[in-house]
Amino acid sequence: MKKERPGVLIVLILLAILSVTSSAFSQPAKPETKPITIGGSLSITGIWSESGKYVKGGYDLWLKDINNRGGLLGRPVKMIIYDDETNPDKAVGYYERAITVDKVDLVFGGYPGTSNVALMPLVEKYGKVFIGMGGHSKSFEQGFTYSFASPPLMSDWVYLVLSGILDDLIPKSEWPKSIAILTMNSVVGLSARGNIIKAMEDRGVKLVVDETYNLPLSDATPLVSKAKAKGAEILCCLSVFDDGVMIMRAAKAMNYNPKLIYQQTASLTPAWVKELGEDGNSVVNSPFWDHRLPFPGNAEIREGVKTILGIPVAPLYFGTAFSWMKTLELATQGAGTLDDKKIRDYLRSHKFDLPYGKGITFDSKGLPPPFCFGGQTKGDRQELVWPKSIATTQFVYPRPAWSK
Repeated sequence: MKKERPGVLIVLILLAILSVTSSAFSQPAKPETKPITIGGSLSITGIWSESGKYVKGGYDLWLKDINNRGGLLGRPVKMIIYDDETNPDKAVGYYERAITVDKVDLVFGGYPGTSNVALMPLVEKYGKVFIGMGGHSKSFEQGFTYSFASPPLMSDWVYLVLSGILDDLIPKSEWPKSIAILTMNSVVGLSARGNIIKAMEDRGVKLVVDETYNLPLSDATPLVSKAKAKGAEILCCLSVFDDGVMIMRAAKAMNYNPKLIYQQTASLTPAWVKELGEDGNSVVNSPFWDHRLPFPGNAEIREGVKTILGIPVAPLYFGTAFSWMKTLELATQGAGTLDDKKIRDYLRSHKFDLPYGKGITFDSKGLPPPFCFGGQTKGDRQELVWPKSIATTQFVYPRPAWSK
């Protein structure tokens, strides 16, 4: 048998290696299939749980929606959600655990604002983009670069509703002349108080009662008694759900009938109607989103709430939570990476079409331009009354007397 020469063998071997290498390079790279993890904590139990459960529902809808559409950056997504029991210290602990132990790729926005006040320095420390409701204006004045509110549930802006309703919906000759402000002793209530006082003073509405109370509130009677004794024509309740309900029941028991009742957050959940029935009607509030707004994503929210929560209408916190996650999704997809710094920079340099508005931009603080919508409870529904351009019903004023 004729032996091959060494040079020929070497050539054959090299050709074989090149053939294998070329075949390997010609095969398309397999896509990354490891799930992207997004983590943090929410108030699933505790004093803010009535609204916190809707935040979780909004997150659940987004998670289902993103995975049905092929995932984020082409990868499936899973969420790690801890229950911080409405305790800011526990929220900080859980977020640190999510970042350092669970090694999540991204974090979601926390809830409520009291927790976010404590969380914003933490996420800045770790350089994690944090999109949610924020921790009210003072938190956005500390130079944090990774925190964004989209939409913000910004207590500092809710004065826009009361001032807008007076300016646009009530003839000046019929304006209420006095206001009683009952404020829960938390960043949520206290951040709203100052701007409301100034807005009312600018319109000649006299502040006759200015009371701050601690949570949980055990008895609303002394607070409401002061408002009634002073004849306050606006009862302004900067309250959460439980204390807001107590204040309404105390007002009815005393037959105190102010011309306008404002509840900052308490009347924004479906449980308001369940607890109060007709007595919860014609109460003004400040939603930062509504399912009927003509913006992208709201059709998905309207349908999704029926599947996720089994209720016909999406509450405020459900829609805003979906918006927070949608903002994170659009920024991540736009940046094309899980690098938080690049996602942050993308948020600061682009416009976004979201369920609460089109062409949304974020300033150096992480905030969109100030805005708020005016709502009023009617029957088993939450309606929009201000601005006029988005109103879904006519504003009721003065508020009817209590039903018997």
